[in-house]
Amino acid sequence: MDINNEKVGFQGEIGSYSEEAVHKFFVNAVSKPYRNLSGLFLSLENGEIEYAIVPVENSIQGSITETYDLLLRSSVRVSGEINVKINHCLIAHSGVIKNDINLVYSHPQALGQCRDYLRGYGRETIATYDTAGSVKMIKEKKLKNAAAIASRETAKLYDMTIIDEQIQDNEDNFTRFFCLSNKKTESTGNDKTSIIFSSGHVSGALYKALREFAEREINLCKIESRPTRKKAWEYNFYLDFEGHIDDEICNIAIEGLKNIGSTVKILGSYPKAKDKLE
Repeated sequence: MDINNEKVGFQGEIGSYSEEAVHKFFVNAVSKPYRNLSGLFLSLENGEIEYAIVPVENSIQGSITETYDLLLRSSVRVSGEINVKINHCLIAHSGVIKNDINLVYSHPQALGQCRDYLRGYGRETIATYDTAGSVKMIKEKKLKNAAAIASRETAKLYDMTIIDEQIQDNEDNFTRFFCLSNKKTESTGNDKTSIIFSSGHVSGALYKALREFAEREINLCKIESRPTRKKAWEYNFYLDFEGHIDDEICNIAIEGLKNIGSTVKILGSYPKAKDKLE
């Protein structure tokens, strides 16, 4: 998407995978870092920025639950998606060798994506708020006994050394990001829709909800449950399906959900990611 020097928010530091997603999705964007996702959502809701890029799921570690919980409470819309290939590196100061390292810092998702490597390496791991932020921290604090897990580009940005690279458990490692805005996205003919619904704690409720899509041959791309946080063992369901909410068949399916007693929140309809998973 081409925008004219508008600010696009992301969580993390300059050089993070989220910032990479910003520049992969937008042309001529000015990226604006935020320390945490809640602050990023609030800034978008208040109109301080026009767009935000947030991670929603990783092909190894699964969903970023904080993003989904914030989407439930927020008024912002999903207006796009993008997939970013993730290649993790073990990064340290120049002159540091692998045996010098006692501590490894990174975002919890990155640590989880490199679990097998870290288990074999046998060093203590410490979770931080960001991959690039971990590199920045060991650089600024001059920690010669520590390393961080982040991207090759981050190592270059902070003039640090790559000890090992492609250390993720699976080479086929991608993170899916949503583009968020306060605008509704028009149909392109090649769209997805994301919704949240609760089906009620009664026998057959989920089957009846999914039947609304199956009977209309609407392809479901993802379904996941999250606790409602209101009552024990009750769940909201996050669902992605092909089509735009303005498509008649999709609209009928949503109305069918409501007619069987489900509460529904439309997160947004948006063009499918154009990038290939390769």
